[in-house]
Amino acid sequence: MYLVTAAEMGQLDRLASSEYLVPSIVLMENAGLRVVESIRRHFQDRTKNRRVLIFCGKGNNGGDGLVVARHLLNQEAEVKVFLLARPEDLRGDARTNLEIYQKMGGKLYPILGESHLQRADIALLYADLVVDAIFGTGFKGAALGLPAAVITMINKAHRETIAVDIPSGLEADTGRVFGPCIQATWTVTFALPKLGLAVEPGASYAGRLEVADIGIPRKLIDSQRFNLHLLTASWCRSHLPRRDAGGHKGVYGHVLAVGGAPGLTGAITLAATAALRAGAGLVTAAVPRGVHWILEMKTTEVMTCPLPETPGGYLSREALKPILDRLATCDVLALGPGLSRDPATAELVKELLPLLKIPAVVDADALNALATDTGILAGDHGPLVLTPHPGEMARLAGTTAAKVQEDRLEMARKYAREWRAILLLKGARTIIAWPDGQAYINPTGNPGMATAGSGDVLTGIIAGLIAQGLEPGVAAALGAFLHGAAGDEAQTRVGQHALMAGELINFLPAAFRKLEAAT
Repeated sequence: MYLVTAAEMGQLDRLASSEYLVPSIVLMENAGLRVVESIRRHFQDRTKNRRVLIFCGKGNNGGDGLVVARHLLNQEAEVKVFLLARPEDLRGDARTNLEIYQKMGGKLYPILGESHLQRADIALLYADLVVDAIFGTGFKGAALGLPAAVITMINKAHRETIAVDIPSGLEADTGRVFGPCIQATWTVTFALPKLGLAVEPGASYAGRLEVADIGIPRKLIDSQRFNLHLLTASWCRSHLPRRDAGGHKGVYGHVLAVGGAPGLTGAITLAATAALRAGAGLVTAAVPRGVHWILEMKTTEVMTCPLPETPGGYLSREALKPILDRLATCDVLALGPGLSRDPATAELVKELLPLLKIPAVVDADALNALATDTGILAGDHGPLVLTPHPGEMARLAGTTAAKVQEDRLEMARKYAREWRAILLLKGARTIIAWPDGQAYINPTGNPGMATAGSGDVLTGIIAGLIAQGLEPGVAAALGAFLHGAAGDEAQTRVGQHALMAGELINFLPAAFRKLEAAT
């Protein structure tokens, strides 16, 4: 599903009216109706006598709120509209809807000063639902003055709240919050989700997200060149690798997982096992000779390969030729889980990458090895999927994790272009950036997944999907979705606090089954 900025959404609205002759008041009417339908579902079609407070600004978002007020009034709900402006300040379609609402006998209470707040504060004590239609997608910066006071008052009331298009106080283009912001129970956004609703902290303020069709022609939407996407179950389902009736293990690819070190064998075990769970036909874990026996004991379905090691037990540069020999019969390399930061191992990574002819998923200490020489990434190499967390990304980019987190999307897109690689920036709302400028944001997952080994599982899933023939960018996006979905399945069974990385592998089949059944 496309993600749009406020400017892109505004352009769609204008083109719908100018080129397709859809009147703006029709779009406003449809927007309000979609919100009313969502409210009716929330109340199981029992809106009569429900006490609904609608807080409206003077712009088009407020006009949407007034459409909601009109229709709920017709459905015999007890509606009160609190207008953060003088009635005469409203213009255009919003003014039209205000006049209709007033002619219907609707209750209107302007909030023009602090003395007007008390009525709203008392009404909130008895409200069944609050509708937030104060600020729309054009809002930037921090809510100040009376709007800030109203938003704070609504949040303190702890009433179920539906945001119209976007929670007031949230920046549509960044998801950032610089002042009071509506904490919505759910948000109904129009036509396409806005970027700020898909990234943190905006996603948390939006609550459950519904995307509503308001009549903008699909042909118009598809004619635009949007390059931001929100991953959906339907998109992921359409890209699942096919399993043929006559297939065999050789058809579904061979993953070589290289990593492991003394004290770090769990990481490579998780990655290799996850690759099998993701559907790879064959997986070989290549590890230092000294820990090879541990992998032999830990794994059953995974094949193992002992490699030359340093006196300390880490992979040595002499492992280069055996790895290249193995890769000649493999379809994808998973490099990094449990690899260690030994200098000799880092040199091995730097020598290996430019020689690769097959795709590679590069994670963990393999990324740390490259941080001292990112020129390797900018040079010639086979298809790469880089999977850094913010700390690893900071080391690669020569900055701080805090700077990475300030603008995760731009950071991922910039370096995906520069390194000509798929860059998957892990974290809440993982971002998958492609070298051509396309970027995908993953909505699945939960805080319980912030645990040791979770990233190793993701590396294995992506490698397993590439082994089955998926393009690396598609495999990274689908892998992130499945990884998060497995975490969400695990959360329902074991909770967030007790969730461990191994459970992501255990619940990956449930994530696949749910995706296969999705429409």
